[in-house]
Amino acid sequence: MRFLFVHGTGVRRERHDRLFALVRERLTARFHGAAVDSCYWGDRFGATLGAGGRSIPGLRPGPQGAPDPVDAETAEWALLLADPLCELRVLAEAAGGPDAYEADAYDDRFAMPGVQAAGARVLALLEALPPAPPRTGDELGALLHGTGLAAGFAAALVSTADSAEAARAAARAADEQQARELATALARAVTATVLAAAATDEADCTATERDRLVELLTTRLGGDGRVPGARVAAVLGRLALRVTTQPLLDARRGSLTVGATPVLGDILRYQSRGHELRDFLHARITADPGPTVLIGHSLGGIALVDLLTLAAARGEAVPGAELLVTVGSQAPFLHELGALAALEPGAKLPYGFPRWLNVYDRHDVLSYLAEPVFPGDARVTDHEVRSRQPFPACHSAYWKQDSLYERIEQAVTEAEIG
Repeated sequence: MRFLFVHGTGVRRERHDRLFALVRERLTARFHGAAVDSCYWGDRFGATLGAGGRSIPGLRPGPQGAPDPVDAETAEWALLLADPLCELRVLAEAAGGPDAYEADAYDDRFAMPGVQAAGARVLALLEALPPAPPRTGDELGALLHGTGLAAGFAAALVSTADSAEAARAAARAADEQQARELATALARAVTATVLAAAATDEADCTATERDRLVELLTTRLGGDGRVPGARVAAVLGRLALRVTTQPLLDARRGSLTVGATPVLGDILRYQSRGHELRDFLHARITADPGPTVLIGHSLGGIALVDLLTLAAARGEAVPGAELLVTVGSQAPFLHELGALAALEPGAKLPYGFPRWLNVYDRHDVLSYLAEPVFPGDARVTDHEVRSRQPFPACHSAYWKQDSLYERIEQAVTEAEIG
């Protein structure tokens, strides 16, 4: 008897060697005299970036060796969409100087009777804006309806006008210049709020339409939407560029894409060119005519299920394959989706398919149940392992669990494999 271990997605040589050493040690301790082999496929059939990642924007420098230019405007709006009131907070700190009064203690002792303070006047204009501008005869209303933002406009007005940030920034706007800056910041806050709320709905707003919306709102608040406040723009701009500069975003995109390539790429490659891996596995299994227990982890289990199903459906059961053990496998779920190579959704496992022990951990979101998917098939058995690890650690934690090897030993005995 021999065991043939087939690793899962994203595994390369160094990781495979450590993992297989553990599996071989545990299996040989229980099955004295059994051969324990591995079917390493990561380098040969795993995914790689064939063009060195050239498809990833910004991963490599431009033709002259310089990185892509920083898009300050995009960086600022990234901050505003994440936190629409952040500009008002910056403005409250910048306006009025270090000795400015706090909003809750603001008292303009020298204001002329009957004259409204600059900041209070702007805030009052915001509160007086109609929550539902007409669709026709009003550019603001037409723009809101045309971009799908009209439904959330009233809520955005209220949440901005009633915010502590707006009150504090208004209290610190001491002159007309600061009032114009406040008008711009309030307009951008309202726009960011309505855009953020509509991000998952059916809104369709271009950057040009967004900027025009800010201009129209700023003008109605007594400011000039084409001239953002100098001080707050400088502070917010520096913060935005530090947090979301294009080189940093490119680096993140590049590292995420390259880092995910072995895991996600192996799956995508298998779905399109899985026959190469299946042929390789078939050759390894049949190289030794003796009874074999196949152990497949994750994608390795999917490939084995596909291989055994295809062979059995042709009436050519894989010689020597006596028991299949899938660990943390997605094969049952893919069968429900109709994504297995030779098994339609709802179809039964063909005659000649071996006994199947499917091991899962309920905390491993990449493991699925097989018994309910193949009801009444006595060949299929599920077994739960509890590593007490969160995901994704639990997806690799099976191999140190004694209960896994105990259940494999039981399955070998039940199958009478000698």
